[in-house]
Amino acid sequence: MIKKIKGFSDIFPPEIYKYLQMEEEARRIFPLYGFQEIRLPLLEKTEVFARSIGDETDIVQKEMFTFTDRKGRSLSLRPEATAGVVRAYIENRIYTREKLSKFFTLGPMFRYERPQQGRQRQFHQINVEAFGSTSPYLDAEIICMLWEFLGKLKLPHISLEINSLGCEKCRPSFIKALKRFLGNIDKDELCEDCLKRREKNPLRALDCKREGCQALYLQAPCLHDFLCEDCRSHFELTLSLLEQRHIPYKLNKKLVRGLDYYQKTTFEVLSGDIGAQSAIAGGGRYDGLVRLLGGPDVPGIGFACGMERISLLMEDPSPSPPLCYLAPLEEKGLEATYHILSLLRGRGISCISTYEVKSIKAHLRAANKIGSRYVLILGEEELRENKITIRDLTLSRQDTIAMRDIHITEFKE
Repeated sequence: MIKKIKGFSDIFPPEIYKYLQMEEEARRIFPLYGFQEIRLPLLEKTEVFARSIGDETDIVQKEMFTFTDRKGRSLSLRPEATAGVVRAYIENRIYTREKLSKFFTLGPMFRYERPQQGRQRQFHQINVEAFGSTSPYLDAEIICMLWEFLGKLKLPHISLEINSLGCEKCRPSFIKALKRFLGNIDKDELCEDCLKRREKNPLRALDCKREGCQALYLQAPCLHDFLCEDCRSHFELTLSLLEQRHIPYKLNKKLVRGLDYYQKTTFEVLSGDIGAQSAIAGGGRYDGLVRLLGGPDVPGIGFACGMERISLLMEDPSPSPPLCYLAPLEEKGLEATYHILSLLRGRGISCISTYEVKSIKAHLRAANKIGSRYVLILGEEELRENKITIRDLTLSRQDTIAMRDIHITEFKE
């Protein structure tokens, strides 16, 4: 028997209905804010991710599925969606057609890491990206949209944390102070990753998940003490706008995102109900990313939702069963069953049959098991008189009608 690859999951009903619900809510809510759905390749040139995410990140160094194709080009399965959306935005010259662009996309991502609850090597995300505005009003709008989306999914015990990472003007002075702080820590106290980060990418050290390192960083310099006036006013207005919409948030001055391209507003939505991997959504501003990937200097902001992690918090779905169950009692009733199913489905009525000849008791048990309300019976007498018997299992009654009247028969949920 051939088994699936480790870290790759099969998603069957009823679990799949959670994913469908997420997608349906995204497609309902996001267009209300002006976002349009797009579809992008799963495979990109490796440099798309190396240049945008950062060469020194764990994703690029350890987690990407990267290979060389027959022409010697380095290709990677996408580990996240933002870089691919930016590449598409630039390549298709969307910036020449509109001042403000709003997109969302959903689908699988790939990272080679240890599989655990809520984290697989193939996982699924819903991503939202907006280009063309530096306004804090857009920051607040996107966070409000994310909060509304998660609220419609009725997720319990979630919280929003938010921070500002500064910009290209004010962050260098903070990085200098942070390097000095990290340099004074004995190397034996830091994990191997943080030892590398303190020289090449000190801000990433603050994102370390090891408790020992986090304890050391409690006394680290605070980025908020280094914010320029523009970043400070931008962030304060964003927070004020969230308060006006009654969006609860916690200011987390130690919050940094795991990708290099973030600046200014950054945020995460956390849950205490799914263990160590508590972040279910996160994002922020990436005003220099379009320029970094070879496009014009267009600002951007977005977020991603982890569908596997959200599914852990959602209530078990209750999909609607087929409304009608067709029960052939005779072999010669199979053809009529086939045509009636087609007719009812054409009217938008959900219906099913096993195409098996059984006793009426066996058919009724099957209909009860799947939760159908109506059983349409085709027995010897019905076929002889060109009629059909409709039994309503909810009201415990039945009627026999002419076969030709089935197309006007009313079936109530």
